[in-house]
Amino acid sequence: MLKENKYGSHRVIKPEGALPQAADKISNKMELYDNEILIDVDYLNIDSASFTQLMKESNNDLKKIKNRIMEIVEERGKMQNPVTGSGGMLIGTIENMGRDITKKRDLKSGEKIATLVSLSLTPLNIEEIIEIEPKIERVKIKGKAILFESGIYAKLPADLNETLALAIFDVAGAPAQVKTLVKKNDRVLILGATGKSGLMCCCMAKKLVGKEGLVIGEARNQERADFLRSTNFCDEVIIAEVLNPIDVLEKTLRVNNGEEVDKSINCLSIPNTEMSSILPVKDGGIVYFFSMATSFTKAALGAEGVGKDVTMIIGNGYTKNHANIALDLVRDNEKLYKILKERYS
Repeated sequence: MLKENKYGSHRVIKPEGALPQAADKISNKMELYDNEILIDVDYLNIDSASFTQLMKESNNDLKKIKNRIMEIVEERGKMQNPVTGSGGMLIGTIENMGRDITKKRDLKSGEKIATLVSLSLTPLNIEEIIEIEPKIERVKIKGKAILFESGIYAKLPADLNETLALAIFDVAGAPAQVKTLVKKNDRVLILGATGKSGLMCCCMAKKLVGKEGLVIGEARNQERADFLRSTNFCDEVIIAEVLNPIDVLEKTLRVNNGEEVDKSINCLSIPNTEMSSILPVKDGGIVYFFSMATSFTKAALGAEGVGKDVTMIIGNGYTKNHANIALDLVRDNEKLYKILKERYS
């Protein structure tokens, strides 16, 4: 075994000098270095923006999606959607560890873990795609992956089904970031509130704003709005067209006494929703983009164009202790647990 860079730059094929996430191609040879972990992979959880794009590109043909995933991994050495740039995460069993890893981490071969770093930087070798489950954006495979020395992970909790745990870990950064951003008495708009990350963000925000605060959840149609109301995770629910910023603004003002909100959280999986996140937020407020479909250029120039002095935060999939924060949120809310269990178990 050979020891190389802890961030995985030794596996970058092109361009020279890049880190694995930004690289066009990395080595997915499963030769193990001293500071790497070899994982026997069970499932990939493709991130929502990427899976939505793959479904659209293939006209919902699962065979075409299988072929496209295999093509991407063969071309890039990792599962990084070339359109969205995003990846997802995986669950697997530790097959082997470099000798430097065994000295530093409380891990052993045979343990099951979920990686908490993106597939967009993870060396991946797929032998076979066994099944795709589009409703939960999960891909069952036969294959191997490498976790770098710097890579973060979580051991699977004993009290939760592993596919449910994977679904929670996949978006753990969102509710954890909301916990740091949302304060008592805040008025918060959450776009994409009926999805996995949206529901968890609504639930977290509702805990934080208190009786004088307000959580507004956005749904795309009446059916989803009725579902969201039934959860009681939001104080108000709006049905709005997220590709129409004026519509989102007007619907938000209507339920917030004609005022803009303090913060907005974008949990959508489609592009071109930057202005729908920015426009309803007051000057001095915060816009948090958890969506992997966010364009920095559109957000920055768009805010400038409408004269909005807001702080914009690009969602970091990692926040300190985010896995435990997300797990505890689900464990502590029976209704949230039941919804996610029904969807993802």
